[in-house]
Amino acid sequence: MSIKIEHLNYIYSQGTAYEKQALKDICLEIPHGEFVGIIGHTGSGKSTLIQHLNGLIKATDGIICYNGENIYGERYNMKELRNQVGLVFQYPEHQLFEVDVLSDVCFGPKNQGFSREECEKRAKEALKLVGLKEKYHQSSPFELSGGQKRRAAIAGVLAMRPKVLILDEPTAGLDPKGRDEILEQIAYLHKETDITVILVSHSMEDIAKYADRIIVMNQGQVMYNSTPKEVFAHYKELEEVGLAAPQVTYIMHEIAKKGLAVDTGATTVKEAADSIMEVLGK
Repeated sequence: MSIKIEHLNYIYSQGTAYEKQALKDICLEIPHGEFVGIIGHTGSGKSTLIQHLNGLIKATDGIICYNGENIYGERYNMKELRNQVGLVFQYPEHQLFEVDVLSDVCFGPKNQGFSREECEKRAKEALKLVGLKEKYHQSSPFELSGGQKRRAAIAGVLAMRPKVLILDEPTAGLDPKGRDEILEQIAYLHKETDITVILVSHSMEDIAKYADRIIVMNQGQVMYNSTPKEVFAHYKELEEVGLAAPQVTYIMHEIAKKGLAVDTGATTVKEAADSIMEVLGK
């Protein structure tokens, strides 16, 4: 279950005075089961890229293959692709609309043609996966907290049982506690369901902590595509394009300047703590 992108280009408002190339010759492969982080400053092409992955936007030219099939093929089933590749937009709670949480989460499976019983079964499983307790099932989604609304919206996509879950800034607007809860839940989902997760975020700390691999977008192109440790080793280059490394990376570099042989490639607090303790012999 892989996604392969070959020489993808996208031009907004092609042929008009407002023409702008948003994506330039993108070549990527995302194997099944990977947790991929996508970072980049505003206007770098992050959101445009992910909207191509389930066919919401069609490339100006280039190829996207899902499980070896070109999604732009003449007879390709785009509806099935959107069942397999779920996309959770930024502020997904704005998509909530039903009278109660359970009905809202049932909406996706219902459109897939499942019976009421099967829809409710899938919805309850999805709500359990995102950690939204049963006591909220009959509540209006508009009575939930910001973090709970976000969970309900994610559950609405999960109830369709996608193989790939794409999340565009899923913690935007949440307080630190809500942000941590959502990200831990996404990490849990990835571990428990073997789903492919593609996470778009402005938080370097979050990406470093959860992603197996990071794709850095800059001016519509892939700037870096590697592990967090290898990507954030280029923190000086990232700064030049308006990005940064996790704060702990800067701290470790400062400690190293003082003469302590710590791992300057540490990208998480745990990695940094382990390195410092090892150097101190404790």
